[in-house]
Amino acid sequence: MADTFGPMRSEEADDAGDGVLGMCPDAGSSRDEPIRVLVVDDHALFRRGLEIVLAAEEDIQVVGEAGDGAEAVDKAADLLPDIVLMDVRMPRRGGIEACTSIKEVAPSAKIIMLTISDEEADLYDAIKAGATGYLLKEISTDEVATAIRAVADGQSQISPSMASKLLTEFKSMIQRTDERRLVPAPRLTDRELEVLKLVATGMNNRDIAKELFISENTVKNHVRNILEKLQLHSRMEAVVYAMREKILEIR
Repeated sequence: MADTFGPMRSEEADDAGDGVLGMCPDAGSSRDEPIRVLVVDDHALFRRGLEIVLAAEEDIQVVGEAGDGAEAVDKAADLLPDIVLMDVRMPRRGGIEACTSIKEVAPSAKIIMLTISDEEADLYDAIKAGATGYLLKEISTDEVATAIRAVADGQSQISPSMASKLLTEFKSMIQRTDERRLVPAPRLTDRELEVLKLVATGMNNRDIAKELFISENTVKNHVRNILEKLQLHSRMEAVVYAMREKILEIR
């Protein structure tokens, strides 16, 4: 799954329909200081290409680079960037796994995933992990800078094709929920409710196991039982369903 700088189009990109979808109005804010960006990708050539492109932007400064998620966490802690522009799939530690840690060491940093992965699961997991943007590498080079500015101004940026998948999945989830409304909500055990609540906070199986003093395999079994009881297919669906059905209230 080789990521190259090639797929990113230049300024001749389509001026309608193929850009990046902003999820809230343009804040229109101005800055005295440039937006500080950390570039994370396992391909040095791609990182270099991004640096060259962003160097042409007076209001954007690349302050560092990393080749994987583990290095990204260390660099984020040292540099405290405004934006982390990061690939999803990398060796040692992937971008999605690194998201949570980056938010812990650099809470003010906003994360934009820039990837070739158009898998819905990667999109959902990235959002749950704290990413503010999800862009495919097929976008034009000038759109990268535009997306960085938008996210720095408080917007969420998602490539249109991925936003469409996200909306389609939410509609499907709502429909499935509506179809089940006439059926009493399945009874979850107290332990399953504990696990579900921790899943909802974004904790992984290992962390849940430590929190509840049980084995990781036991956590996996609980999650599987929860999904089976609720007739759902993913952890995110379980949390949304629980909130909608008032099985669990997330504060």
